[in-house]
Amino acid sequence: MAIVRLDPFRELAVMQDRINRIFGDTYRRSDDDLMLRGDWIPPVDIFENEKHELVITAELPGMTREAIDIRLENNMLTIRGERKKATETTDEQFHRVERAYGTFSRSFSLPATVDVNRVAADYKDGVLTVTLPTREESKPRQIQVQVNG
Repeated sequence: MAIVRLDPFRELAVMQDRINRIFGDTYRRSDDDLMLRGDWIPPVDIFENEKHELVITAELPGMTREAIDIRLENNMLTIRGERKKATETTDEQFHRVERAYGTFSRSFSLPATVDVNRVAADYKDGVLTVTLPTREESKPRQIQVQVNG
């Protein structure tokens, strides 16, 4: 019979995640590498591509390039902006409001392997893509084993 260790903190985290799903993530846990501020929170995807670059994509529909501010300070990438209403409609004219407007700010701590001098950003079709290349010395490489015979 295998010994199974009880980790009460893991159980609490699982319970917190279940409660968050019930309440629609209204009371979301804050992660160390992510800070959320503003009137709305644009969704992001973070992944590593085949070139071993970190890529952050953010959905920012209805915004202009000029309304988006990207800053890199102390290994912290911050994306800020403001999405304004396209038309001047009074609250009495609305039947339903689901889209969010106003300011936002998302910050991400970057690993030390990112080459901050080669960071690039592109905005197309309402999607912001920030590419964070890794330093050459931190990219994986294969080392050949020599047989001395």
